[in-house]
Amino acid sequence: MKIGELAQRTGLAASRIRFYESIGLLRLVQRQANGYRSYPEEAVLVLNLITAAQQAGFSLDELRTLLPQDLTQWQHGKLLDTLHAKVRDIETLEQRLAQSKGHLLALIDEIESKPDDLDCAANAKRVLSKMNLGETSEAPRRAKK
Repeated sequence: MKIGELAQRTGLAASRIRFYESIGLLRLVQRQANGYRSYPEEAVLVLNLITAAQQAGFSLDELRTLLPQDLTQWQHGKLLDTLHAKVRDIETLEQRLAQSKGHLLALIDEIESKPDDLDCAANAKRVLSKMNLGETSEAPRRAKK
């Protein structure tokens, strides 16, 4: 199939397909005598795998090492190790995001607990001074759960 049909079947722009070919992710291409690219049916599968893997958080460099030259040559152990490592990376990121969320929620609590006699500028100074002293914590938000 030609690149236009491949682009239509995968939902990818032809330029993206050419990019994947240029960086070695899409190796299933042949040149016809007139210079046009010709792709086998497996190219749809490879491009769908690339898209799904990128959505799962894999970088192009990771994909380059993960995808075999020939789809019949998957290395089961290496594939599983890579997938498990990506899950661990995601779990680490989730922990960092949860921590950041906790800090932001504590900051919101501090801002929202503005004494009635303070204006916004004075409240901002109050909150900033607490932050500088490390007094803000996640405790107020956690207690509300």
